[in-house]
Amino acid sequence: MPSYTAPTKDMQFILHDVLKITDAGIAGYDELDRDFTAAILEEAGKISAEVLAPLNAVGDAQGCRMENGVVYTPDGFKDAFAQMKDGGWPGIDMPTEFGGMGLPYIMNTAVGEMFSSANQAFTMYQGLTHGAASAILTHGSEDQKATFLPKMVSCEWTGTMNLTEPHCGTDLGLMRTKAEPQGDGTYRITGQKIFISAGEHDMAENIIHLVLAKIPGGPEGIKGVSLFIVPKFLVNADGSLGARNGVACGKIEEKMGIHGNSTCVMNYDGATGWLLGEAHKGMRAMFTMMNEARLGVGMQGLAQAAVAFQNALDYARDRLQGRDITGPKNPDGPADPLIVHPDIRRNLMEQKSFVEAARAFLLWGSTLIDRAHREKDADADGLVSLLTPVIKGFLTDKGYDMTVQAQQVYGGHGYIEEWGMSQFTRDARIAMIYEGANGVQALDLVGRKLTQDGGKYVMAFFDLVKGFAKENAEVDGMAEFLEPLKRASKDLQAAGMYFMQEGMKNPNNALAGSTDFMHLFGHVCLGLMWARMARASLQALADGTDDPVFHETKLATARFYMARQLPMTATHLARIQSGAGPVMALDAANF
Repeated sequence: MPSYTAPTKDMQFILHDVLKITDAGIAGYDELDRDFTAAILEEAGKISAEVLAPLNAVGDAQGCRMENGVVYTPDGFKDAFAQMKDGGWPGIDMPTEFGGMGLPYIMNTAVGEMFSSANQAFTMYQGLTHGAASAILTHGSEDQKATFLPKMVSCEWTGTMNLTEPHCGTDLGLMRTKAEPQGDGTYRITGQKIFISAGEHDMAENIIHLVLAKIPGGPEGIKGVSLFIVPKFLVNADGSLGARNGVACGKIEEKMGIHGNSTCVMNYDGATGWLLGEAHKGMRAMFTMMNEARLGVGMQGLAQAAVAFQNALDYARDRLQGRDITGPKNPDGPADPLIVHPDIRRNLMEQKSFVEAARAFLLWGSTLIDRAHREKDADADGLVSLLTPVIKGFLTDKGYDMTVQAQQVYGGHGYIEEWGMSQFTRDARIAMIYEGANGVQALDLVGRKLTQDGGKYVMAFFDLVKGFAKENAEVDGMAEFLEPLKRASKDLQAAGMYFMQEGMKNPNNALAGSTDFMHLFGHVCLGLMWARMARASLQALADGTDDPVFHETKLATARFYMARQLPMTATHLARIQSGAGPVMALDAANF
């Protein structure tokens, strides 16, 4: 069975040596000193390793089952969920007035990675609740907040988001679910939603569904969509639970992975709902959840890659296979460990260099969210909006790739369920699809985010890279990291220029290169993270750190990324500049 060890040391390095959070000038960050963050991360890591990780294989093998309309979660999930609630983990960054800890979002991200690495399917129950609660917090009335948030922050009640219908996924303007006003402030919700994660289960007293639906007579298409709060059980004026609402689980989907999470078909039959936010402005409210969820899904890509890498590394160190071509490294044994072989080293270095930079990227993105929300910083909000499709799309594409590479280290054993590696691959696969498939993320990046506010935020990103390079140009040892980063950034700028010049002539020229652009952007972001981590490690070594091996390892991994991964930006640029011609050459009938 796979194991999991929380990367608390690496997280502390990123938080304090790279991001220097206590000096960031963000409200609440001054309290996040090393001892405080260490205490939180160590406790979250302990729960992840001792409580959640042992249930991962259980959830995968058992899945959820439905009997007489009741959905039962796998053995052990209920007790583990109670422990999570008792520890207050679901509300770590939620307001104290509703029972949360009130910590910055960055701490939710850090512990969320641990929980997702240990057990992604389980962690989705509280993760989706967090997203639904955030939407109510942002768009709900005072009465709605008072009614729902205390119970949702504690996860006594859980939450969902209901978007997809059998005939429409991304194109939500086609939805048929209706919300008929009843004259008393309520609406009758009728329709069917599919792929609803945590739609029905046995771990909470109530489930608060946020449902997209159309009010009759409203505008056509996406402009006519509204968002509604539809609880499983109606809530009485005194906060107690009332009658069962007209919503039920029709079936549980059979899936490739995340078996421990109940992915449901939800049927709404005249269910009572309350408008959340403004009528016909449902997408605005829903995107409060969607943007948070997309960052969370990017985290899932990282999390599955991280736990898969940990286990592949352990296996490569222990498994004896063949001899080192330069001479035996285990002369007293029948063979050398796998890790001596250069191709295994390449594989492991690709995983390691991705995981550590992706972690830094995600935590940096979380500081932008905190700066936007806690400091009302519009520029930080614009930059993280630009980066959201990169975080979601690139980290999940590459995260899945890394789980496959981790499987490969095991050879045939990686394909056998007994070793548990296939679960990481199967669980990682969904992250490329839900909360906006990655192709849609790439289109959003190129079609909307790149040109947002006249390209203000992508130019701000370029300036950030240039500023970092200039600031560190004279630092001993930094040239080998800055030069590759500058070349990669120039590739990204050239790609953006191509879109502006050729996309005006033929939009397909931009759209055909959108996924390559998302990956090009992702590599530049990870290159920037490695340059920043290299700078921090060089400083630590110069200051006489008591752990030189850690920092020397960081520098070696940074060199690997710069030499072996970052040059992919040139490949992506060449593909982008080939235009739409090679992509669109065939008539549909000729495929």
